[in-house]
Amino acid sequence: MKLFPWGRDTPDVDPGVVALAARNVSFDWAGIDLQWMSSEPIAGHLISALNMLLPEGERMFIETYREALPYVKDEKLREDMLGFIGQEAMHAQTHAKVLEQVFIAHDVDAGPYLRQMEYLFRISLGSRGGDDRAARQILVERLAFIACLEHFFAWLGDWILNADLERFGADPRMVDLFRWHGAEEVEHRTVAHDVAEYFGVGYVRRCASMTLVFPIFLLVMVRGLRFLAHQDRQLPDYGYPRLLGGVFAAMWRGALPGVPSLVGSALSTFQPGYRPENVGSTAQALAYLAASPGARAAAS
Repeated sequence: MKLFPWGRDTPDVDPGVVALAARNVSFDWAGIDLQWMSSEPIAGHLISALNMLLPEGERMFIETYREALPYVKDEKLREDMLGFIGQEAMHAQTHAKVLEQVFIAHDVDAGPYLRQMEYLFRISLGSRGGDDRAARQILVERLAFIACLEHFFAWLGDWILNADLERFGADPRMVDLFRWHGAEEVEHRTVAHDVAEYFGVGYVRRCASMTLVFPIFLLVMVRGLRFLAHQDRQLPDYGYPRLLGGVFAAMWRGALPGVPSLVGSALSTFQPGYRPENVGSTAQALAYLAASPGARAAAS
């Protein structure tokens, strides 16, 4: 049994094969504070950086999977990829609304950071076009990159489903946004790995990709934290050393996942025979998705 932060006990029983599909969600962002985690503003800004990072990243995921689909003959994998595409499109759309309705309301100009993400995901990791061998290898590299990022997103999804952010004064709407997203990441956590394996991404390439992805992911997240903290009038204009000190303190208090668990998560992908099924619980994810206020508001 797992005790959920929202007060429900649910048996951790494998629900079996789950058909992936996008879920509509609706969030009312009126009146939300930029420091939505009132007693841990630095932790809140680090998590909020995902609102700037994810839309461009998920659009790249969608473009890459659409490019890969014609090569996939396995019908079950094709269905999973289409479900993944639908969920990622909803994620990108929902986080983009936070930029429009929360950041702009607090006079946060996300443009410079978003342009950096556009360069990363559209230019550095974007499609090269063509159907020759070189273009196919670039496609495979992009699929390996996505599989590594999806490992982290599923791991973070499992963390936020079980983290008691409410004790840090977290706004329930923002918590619900990230728990809804995190639950879907746990739900579809095997898809990117299965796609990468289908295209021949084996142990060596997986390890090489994670060696590259891990520091890049950390760097863009810390850059996003610095960007938001700099524009937050309620905070002193901390430089990177003070901000990193605040991050480590927030980790120690439980407002962010700790360094040992983060590094351990990355290293787990270096194990021969690694499978993402061990990251999180599908039963827990589905239980939250059934209870999510944002998902229920859209269904009503």
